[in-house]
Amino acid sequence: MDGTAAADAGPRLWAVVGATGTGKSELSLDLAEELAASGRPAEIVNADAMQLYRGMDIGTAKLPPGERRGIPHHLLDVREPSEEAAVAWYQPLARAVIGQLMASGSDVILVGGSGLYVSSVIFDFRFPPRDDALRAELEAELAAGGTEPLLERLRTLSPAAAEQVDARNPRRVVRALEVVLLGGDPQLTLPSAPALWHPNTSLLGLRRDRAALVERLDRRVERMWAEGLLDEVRGLLPRGIAEGRTASRAIGYAQALAQLDGRLSEAEAIAQTQALTRRYARRQIGWFKRYPGVEWIDAR
Repeated sequence: MDGTAAADAGPRLWAVVGATGTGKSELSLDLAEELAASGRPAEIVNADAMQLYRGMDIGTAKLPPGERRGIPHHLLDVREPSEEAAVAWYQPLARAVIGQLMASGSDVILVGGSGLYVSSVIFDFRFPPRDDALRAELEAELAAGGTEPLLERLRTLSPAAAEQVDARNPRRVVRALEVVLLGGDPQLTLPSAPALWHPNTSLLGLRRDRAALVERLDRRVERMWAEGLLDEVRGLLPRGIAEGRTASRAIGYAQALAQLDGRLSEAEAIAQTQALTRRYARRQIGWFKRYPGVEWIDAR
């Protein structure tokens, strides 16, 4: 990791990526301090979808303010749990913040494991069409008849999209059908040679031995419960986490809600969260491996 890279090229956008549990927050802090020591001020912008939410701290491994080493962080705690966070909403907001910081002469470190969110910022990434009225109509059909009729329509209109969509996730089925009906392609995939949004960009990837990562993730989930995740979720109920379309489905939070409702025991909630976290980490590894030009760093 060379914090002095392109020292004369003006402010630089750094992206620190990798699977959950690899140590991206720590690496971003080290990089910011290294850049500052070389005379390049740097600030951090969050690209973790769940860390956007206020009060969702333990289950997202959000870095407490006292551990941020005095380095400014942006786009943490900007949504209420009852509000929906979508990548199409996040992209212009993140790019605006990055643009303002760079205009002030600061390097920017984008850090997070939400692959679609990171990609939406660093690459020339365009989204499929949207239509709120059509979405509402499809959601009404979903509420009346369930997922299967919508899946059947999708299979008729676009067998490829129906094959790729997560049929267990009603929101994704609705979104895929909405895009197909609007004449778009619902499959957001990273091109083999994506163009960078900002030409002065460096990509740093953090990796960890698979067995060590699995052990680390399992222990982290256990600590989440030991450190009070259940109390955190209980305190977020008046703020609408149970009704939040995005927050209520977050790994760990969905299981804590199920435990509070009596649908899962604590042991079941922890085990389910561990399994989903491991699966999520595998998806992240696969996603970031496709990024061209990443400097991969072995986690310590």
